[in-house]
Amino acid sequence: QVQLVESGGGSVQAGGSLRLSCGASRRILHNYAAGWFRQAPGQEREFVAAITRGGSGTKYSDSVKGRFTISRDNDKNTVYLEMNNLKPEDTAVYYCAADRAILTAPLNVDVESYELWGQGTQVTVSS
Repeated sequence: QVQLVESGGGSVQAGGSLRLSCGASRRILHNYAAGWFRQAPGQEREFVAAITRGGSGTKYSDSVKGRFTISRDNDKNTVYLEMNNLKPEDTAVYYCAADRAILTAPLNVDVESYELWGQGTQVTVSS
């Protein structure tokens, strides 16, 4: 069973930055589109960003567009989420996910489309 593992979460003040990383227990991420989701207490898990297998295509939620950047290094079997100008409303558990969609498929934003998930990493932004 392949596992995804996130790291890089923590506590920052508003306006600060964090970089999340997601690795896989086996060298498989190059076969998957990847995404980041987040879930705040009492709320549903929501889409944050996604990236195609090769890294040429990305998609962002409106709430993070212009502040967050998703990227990947397939040689390192790792996906990243650079988060800048963080706001208190960004506070949540952030999850990495992988979607074995066909190469030409559009990036998915729904939780159900992603087959692999990490355990999550907490991001807390204070005002």
